[in-house]
Amino acid sequence: MRHFFMIAVPLFFLTVLSSCQSNDQALTKLNLAEVTRSLFYAPQYVAIEKGFFSDEGLDIQLQTTWGGDKTMTTLLSGGADIALVGSETSIYVYAQNPKDHAVNFAQLTQTDGTFLVAKSPKPHFSWEDLKGESFLGQRKGGMPQMVGEFVLKKHEIDPHNDLTLLQNIDFGNIPSAFVSGDSEYVQLFEPTASVFEKEGKGHVIASFGEESGKVPYTVYMAKQSYLNEHPEIIKQFTRAIYRAQKWVESHEAEEIADIIKPYFEDVDLQILTTSIERYKNQNSFATDPILAEDTWENLIAIMDAASELPDDAPYDALVNTDIAEEVMKE
Repeated sequence: MRHFFMIAVPLFFLTVLSSCQSNDQALTKLNLAEVTRSLFYAPQYVAIEKGFFSDEGLDIQLQTTWGGDKTMTTLLSGGADIALVGSETSIYVYAQNPKDHAVNFAQLTQTDGTFLVAKSPKPHFSWEDLKGESFLGQRKGGMPQMVGEFVLKKHEIDPHNDLTLLQNIDFGNIPSAFVSGDSEYVQLFEPTASVFEKEGKGHVIASFGEESGKVPYTVYMAKQSYLNEHPEIIKQFTRAIYRAQKWVESHEAEEIADIIKPYFEDVDLQILTTSIERYKNQNSFATDPILAEDTWENLIAIMDAASELPDDAPYDALVNTDIAEEVMKE
């Protein structure tokens, strides 16, 4: 009997090890490029951490490509299978008449994710207060800046004449430039906005997301050829994202923050929670992957107002909702 256990036990562990290796081999590696690391993308990190992608047979290789131009270059050159980036980038690419353009197939966020932050408290804030002030904006042609200008114009403020608009700072350096510079206002994402409030460096006084309405802000896209050649992989990916979207919708900010904390090790858990709560309260996280045509038209209006809209941006060519619709019917 003793000899039996000496043989059986190693055989048992070999069987388990073999099974694990077999499961690992069964996973399909998928290269995913995200335009930046942002808790605005909380559902994506939830899908990874909760195993929703692996449940679909996908092994996500996540890379942060830091910027819309770099992200699209990575996607179009084959460095990524799927990209998470602002949907406006697909319009810019399409305008160049490429042989294989990028197609938006699943939406992750549905509002702008920036907040208006002021150096000093503004208990009676009015958008009129920005007139004559220095405003540290975002990159020209990017969604944050276009939304910012759209909102200012909505409040009858000419961003290029009624205030001093600064756009010469790289995205990653905007927070420090605000702290060390003379600008009274800045447009910031979370968690930086909440960190500044906690440290007394700034005060959140308005939300660009609430002011601009629903827009396909960050979207998953792939080249048309990849969609044609790998429809099942796209479906598996979309299914995992949709599952994560429903999970985020039904859970409290504290639970979400705890799950995605590994992606933001330098951010206090309470700050993460506050930031996620802000995004949940203004419905920034899309609750399903459908990129609706009316939100696309809002994007077109925002780009047009910023004089950044190319001649042609057809919804039917640049958006594919077929797979998302199939997933939601399952």
